Amino acid sequence: MFYEKLEDALNVHDLRRMAAQRLPKWLFEFVDRGTEDEVALRNNRAAFERIKLKTQVLVDVSKRKQEIELFGKKHGMPLGIAPTGPAGMLWYKGELELARAAKAANIPFTLATGSQTSMEDVAKLVGGTLWFQLYMWSDVRMSHALVQRAQNAGFEALVVTVDGPVGTNREYNVRNGYTVPFRYTRRNTAAVLKRPGWLFSVIMRYWMSGGMPTRANYPEGMTEKFTHVSSAERKTKNDSLCWDDFGVLRDMWKGKILVKGILTPADAERAIARGADGIIVSNHGGRNFDSSMAPIEVLAPIVDAVGSRTSVIIDSGFRRGSDVVKALAIGAKLVMIGRATLWGTTVGGEAGAARAINFYREEISRTLAYLGCRGVDELNRDVLDRVPTPHLPLTM
Repeated sequence: MFYEKLEDALNVHDLRRMAAQRLPKWLFEFVDRGTEDEVALRNNRAAFERIKLKTQVLVDVSKRKQEIELFGKKHGMPLGIAPTGPAGMLWYKGELELARAAKAANIPFTLATGSQTSMEDVAKLVGGTLWFQLYMWSDVRMSHALVQRAQNAGFEALVVTVDGPVGTNREYNVRNGYTVPFRYTRRNTAAVLKRPGWLFSVIMRYWMSGGMPTRANYPEGMTEKFTHVSSAERKTKNDSLCWDDFGVLRDMWKGKILVKGILTPADAERAIARGADGIIVSNHGGRNFDSSMAPIEVLAPIVDAVGSRTSVIIDSGFRRGSDVVKALAIGAKLVMIGRATLWGTTVGGEAGAARAINFYREEISRTLAYLGCRGVDELNRDVLDRVPTPHLPLTM
């Protein structure tokens, strides 16, 4: 089906199909797919489908509310924008568009280390509730410099991603000709020429305004264009990092600090012991480790272990408002969305991202009504047909 207008999209899946029609194959699949055999990607969704909700009838739910309070600040709904690096390649200065949609909805926006728009520009031109996502590099001084920049720019929270000690094995990127640094090949060039709308509205606009986008949030002197070999790129993975390194960040950062990539109660406990204000239960959307557990299935034991002492947030695989409600019922305080709002941004910039957010808002509201809940604060595990738990091996 071919969609010509943003208004034709009725859900996140429609936005995804529209984005596939707009983007070159190599760029669409970079955002959309997982890693290796994509077992984790499929399991993230299957885990939601195994959970059912209990309806409750004849309850006055005419004044349903979604507002929440997190870290002492009120937000319009229990949703946040996860850190996603390629927004600026999907739409011209897409990070600004996505941040504006988040601000209008009064929800947190997380800027990724790999974004094409600088943290200073996002803070100056948009504002709102801004969080900054950090990768710890092998040269930790590079990461520390970014921490200081984010603090100076006024970002409220630091999101430290810890689930990528080594590079991923995304074989489809190699087949599609999408490598870092990006090199033009017959295959990826042909894919670009098949998408003239994207070529002229995104790439040509960058060229006309000064050239291809850069790694704007890399340390000074390392913000090369995507087609250049980056000395920083070789340092973005660090398999020697430990909790002591996180402790240094805790000492440096004056605001809230969150650890992203937690999948076990033991690691959640360690994060709190080192001073984390919140944890994000995540398997990177199924993009890193293909044998990882689905976050929604490990959420309950993590909430039970640390939920009374910290704010538990979750991402990975959320495509419907009912998915969000399931996580809130288990005990999450906030759900972060990645791909869905990227698809919206691809199709319509700020308006597209806002439409994606509104899909969740409407679906959350509708789900609350079926459950007989007047607000997200009334959700608890009683509305679940089962409390999801990880599939543990049998003991002898």
